[in-house]
Amino acid sequence: MRDSNFMHITDGIAQVIETEEKLLNDLPVEVITQRRNTQNRNIKQILGHLIDSASNNHQRMVRLQYSKDLLFFPDYTQDNDLWIALQDYQNADWPNLVQLWKFYNLHIIQVINSADKNRLDSYWCDFTGAKVTLREMIEGYLGHLRLHIKEIHELIGG
Repeated sequence: MRDSNFMHITDGIAQVIETEEKLLNDLPVEVITQRRNTQNRNIKQILGHLIDSASNNHQRMVRLQYSKDLLFFPDYTQDNDLWIALQDYQNADWPNLVQLWKFYNLHIIQVINSADKNRLDSYWCDFTGAKVTLREMIEGYLGHLRLHIKEIHELIGG
C-alpha cells in the first residue's frame, strides 16, 4: 500500500524517468562524453553518480527498516569522484547505464512505497556525524535526482 505522504515523491521519480529516458538514450556520444559541469563530470559520469546514489540510498532505506540505527554504515559522499572513477562510467555502455538508472529508480519507488511507516525515524550517521532519518532520506531523494538531471540539461543546452 502506498504511503500518501510519499506519493508526490514516488510520482515525481516516475515522472523524471518517463520524461528523461528517451532524451538520455538519444544523446550523441560527443555530448555525453565531452561536455563537463563545474565538478568536471560529463553526462555519463553524472548519470553514474545518480546510479551510485540510488544504490547507496536503496541499501540505507532497506537496512533502516530492520536495524534501529546505522551508526557505522559507510557514507560515500566524500568519495563520489572516486566511486565514479573506480566504476569507469566514462567507458561504460551508455544504453546500459540509462537502463540501470531507470530500473534502479523504479525499484527505489517500490522500496519507498513499501517502507515501514513505524521505522521512518530510524537513522544512520553520515561522515560528518549528522543523523539522517529514513524519512529525511526519502524526502530528499527526489530533489537530489532533479538537481543532477538539471545539470545534465544544462550540459545539453536544454
